[in-house]
Amino acid sequence: MEKAEEESVDLGEICLRPLQVSDLDDLLVWTSDEKVAAFCSWDPYSSKDEGINFIQNIASKFLWCRAICLKDRAIGCISLSSNSEHDKSRSRSAELGYVLGSKYWGKGVATVAVKKVVKAALSELPHLERIEALVDVFNVGSQRVLEKAGFQKEGILRKYIFQKGKPRDMVIFSLLS
Repeated sequence: MEKAEEESVDLGEICLRPLQVSDLDDLLVWTSDEKVAAFCSWDPYSSKDEGINFIQNIASKFLWCRAICLKDRAIGCISLSSNSEHDKSRSRSAELGYVLGSKYWGKGVATVAVKKVVKAALSELPHLERIEALVDVFNVGSQRVLEKAGFQKEGILRKYIFQKGKPRDMVIFSLLS
């Protein structure tokens, strides 16, 4: 895409809100994109049913989950997962995850969304003392997002997850309250 054609984004128009079934068409734009799904645990969505299932069943299982919106269109999703489901000693931490339509990569959108989540999480979930994020070692863009949002790189977890048929090294980042 030519630079002149690229759509600029007014970062002041980025907001977070709960996902709704009416977001289905917008959600399918990024959940069906192979570039977006490349570093995610899920494969690109291939049906509206998968999108509806995410909105109605999966999103509600997160500790905190919101659509990343631009002009009220869902261009991505950001969530916090509780680490305490199976381990009560980790009840003061949560794992951050986010996904953004590839059309909006490199424009500061994810950084704005992460900063908004941190602010909201620390006020709405006052028990949280740590927010962590795991990022594939090859997902340099996402690592930069976290650094710009104030997260600190703690290290590399070698062969930490098995995803899409192979072991993956993950970089762990954290932000403390």
